Parts: sequence; structure tokens; C-alpha cells
Amino acid sequence: MPATLQLNLIPAVPGKKDLPPLLYADTERNADALYFGRVNVPDAFVAFGLRGRKFAVVSALEFGRVKQTSDFDVVLPLESYVQRARSLWPQRTVGAAEVIFLVARDHRQTRFTVGDDFPAGVYEKLFELGLDLTVADGPLFPQREIKSPTEARAIAEGNRCSALGFAAAERMLRASRPRGRSLVYRGEKLTSEKLKFAIEVACLAAGAVSANTIVAGGDQACDPHERGSGPLRPNELIIIDIFPRVTRTGFHGDMTRTFLRGRASDAQRALVAAVRAAQLAALRAIRAGVNGRTVHGKVVGVFQQRGFETKHTAHGSVGFFHGTGHGLGLAVHEPPRMSGSVDYTLKKNSVVTVEPGLYYPGLGGCRIEDVVQVTAAQPRMLSRYHYEWELR
Repeated sequence: MPATLQLNLIPAVPGKKDLPPLLYADTERNADALYFGRVNVPDAFVAFGLRGRKFAVVSALEFGRVKQTSDFDVVLPLESYVQRARSLWPQRTVGAAEVIFLVARDHRQTRFTVGDDFPAGVYEKLFELGLDLTVADGPLFPQREIKSPTEARAIAEGNRCSALGFAAAERMLRASRPRGRSLVYRGEKLTSEKLKFAIEVACLAAGAVSANTIVAGGDQACDPHERGSGPLRPNELIIIDIFPRVTRTGFHGDMTRTFLRGRASDAQRALVAAVRAAQLAALRAIRAGVNGRTVHGKVVGVFQQRGFETKHTAHGSVGFFHGTGHGLGLAVHEPPRMSGSVDYTLKKNSVVTVEPGLYYPGLGGCRIEDVVQVTAAQPRMLSRYHYEWELR
């Protein structure tokens, strides 16, 4: 991540004020590590905050780049700490815990706050060595929830890439021809895999990586996290969920649209119309100070009024059985959450998805997802793609 991207970094320390944060993670899988240092480091490294400054311990492979391009105030060489640890514990296999212990001792610090995803093995060794670690009660950096204008633009850029993916998928669907129970594109059966490939290529060309893209048709779409596989059918609903990560910034987009190539039934049209109406009801309800349960309740109310029942059976759930939305940023799923089970008040400038859905095997599934930034009034849209879904 380039130094020109200004993140919304607040110098508050989570948890108890006297316990600075400690991380041992890579930035590919840990959004906190990327947020804290504003630099990509593909292997796990040590980072901590202390007395208003940020420290990193990295190998020679990363040292120069991290020192020049990151937000760390102090960058320390890993190799010198490994050498010291081997001299101090000649019979011990030296790893992250020994390095952290020596760095902490150098800075006369014996207590840290760690996230709930801190490696258990390292935690145990540090406890044995005498460091006092407290697991954060909630996010390690709760200020990540509030997005600066620059961060909001980075998320919007992720959704621009998502929209390019939808456009690529829509072109293929429109160009395909129904033939029996198959869609045929350029003489071959159109599959979920082929559509995903076109989406991911479009995102990659735009500067983002779309991993685990969902293209699920028919009954496959009734499992919301089913990625989809095999031939796509005419006259069946196809859920496409694209959540790319922009390579330059690390921020994600996250959008979902539902398509159908052919002619929809009245029941399918009623299903899609209900999901869109529910999304609009949620968007009208979202503003700073509103409880996410209230927003979720608006969605549930629309579905109930239109006769779409939710049931939980031994064979799975049908209807609307997931939350209305989640936070989005350096991670695809982050606080806040909007659902019936979470008591949470939306904050100004937080960013959330709005993604109601209905799922009925035999009829199909529909989900429509957009991204907004919470304001004191109408939410600010950070995603854009049309809602035309029946492609004849």
C-alpha cells in the first residue's frame, strides 16, 4: 500500500489505555496488520505500538521497503534479534515469541493487548516467558469502523471493479443462447466456472483480485455462500457476488446482483421484486444513530408483508436467514453488523453492505447487494450497477 493512501488512523489504544497493541501476522490475511502499518508484508512479522510510536520487526527481505514506504516510525532488523535469542537460549528453537520477548525487554514493556486472532502457540510461549498479554474485548482497532473520505473512495473503487465484473458477466449471458436445458455461449455450454473466469479477468484488468467469486444458479444459489459450479440453465435465477480486493490499496468492494437468461416466471418476478423492495426499505432506514436491528426489521417486514416465509428445517433453511449487512473495508466482513441478533447502533461514516436475499429450492435464490456510507441523513452510495435482471 503506497504512503499516499491516507488511512483513518486514530492514536487510541484499544482496551486498557496502558496496554499497547501487539501483532504477529501477515497483511495478506490480517487486515489489522495492513491497517496498522500501511504496507504489504506477505509473511508474518512483529508489530507493536508504544508511547505513540509504531514499531515493526522485519527481515532483511522486507527491511528497506518497509522503512521507506510504511507508516512505522521505527523498523528493526529481525536477524539481530534471532541471533541474540539463539545465544540466550541455545537449546531452544527460536521463533516469534523469543523475538517479541527480547524487543519488549529492550523497550521495558511487559504488557500488551492482542487481537482474538493472535496465534495461540505464540501467545502460550510469551506467557511462559513472562509477558502479560490481554486479548482485546472486541476489535483490536475499533477505529477501523469509521472510514475517512479517502478510505470511502478506496471502497468505491473496489465496487467500480465489481461493476466491471458484472458487465463482463452480463455480456456473456446476453450473448448466450438457450438450447434445451443449457445456455450455449460460442458453441459451448456456459458454466459457472466460465462466467467466474470472465469476471475475475475483468477485475484483474482493473487492478483488483476477485477471489472466491460466487456464480450460483438454480438451487445452488439457495446456499448463500455456494460458489457455484457446472452448467448454467436458461430461465433460472443466477446469483453473482463479486467482492474484489484492490491491489493498490487493499480495500474491498462487495456487490451482488441476480440475473436470469430467458423468461422469468411470475413467481421469480415476485421473488426479485420483494428483494429489491426490501433493500430499498433498508436504505431508507439507514442513518447514524439507528440500531442495525431496526434496519434488519424493515427487511423482514417487507418479506412478511409479501408472503415470503422463513423456515428452519433439518434439511436447511429457506427464506431470509442471514443478516441484512456487514461492515466493509480492508476485510470483506468486518464490524458493524446489521441483523436481528446484534444490538448495534450505526455510527456516522461507517460503511456497510445492504444485501437482503430470499432462497427457495425449486424456485431459486435472489440477493441484491450494494454498499453505503452511513451519514446523519440519507446514506451515501459507494456502489453502482443497474438492477435489470431478466435478460431475454
